[in-house]
Amino acid sequence: MTTWVIVADASRARIFSAEKSFSALQEVEDFSHPEGRLHEQDLNSDRPGRAYDSSGDGRHAMGKEVPPKKQEAVRFAKVLCDRLNNARATGVFEKLYIVAAPAFLGTLRQCMNSVTQKSIVGELDKNLTTHDVDTIRSHLPDFL
Repeated sequence: MTTWVIVADASRARIFSAEKSFSALQEVEDFSHPEGRLHEQDLNSDRPGRAYDSSGDGRHAMGKEVPPKKQEAVRFAKVLCDRLNNARATGVFEKLYIVAAPAFLGTLRQCMNSVTQKSIVGELDKNLTTHDVDTIRSHLPDFL
């Protein structure tokens, strides 16, 4: 039974595979999303549009704007979830562990389909994307 471990944040994700419960992790894929490292002002320099009230002289910002950094995180999460959903659907893995930066963990959960969500056997809200394989493995249960 193959287990996948995804280690992710808003700008990078790594997918590892373990063939057996006690196996070492083997890196399968490495995703990069440089836009996730940009500052807000580098992503969007325009302010939201302004509109006049239907009665009176008041003006206000139009609509509720999602911050550009959050938009980029959601965009990257969707790419990752598409990959996970497809791999799960084709039987590439049966069990999934998610290790993600706390803010990104919820974003990943929201875009994953229900079948893939049911394959999740563990989550860890830590950013370990830059750590070596042995360190990542040490944060996971002995038997995956």
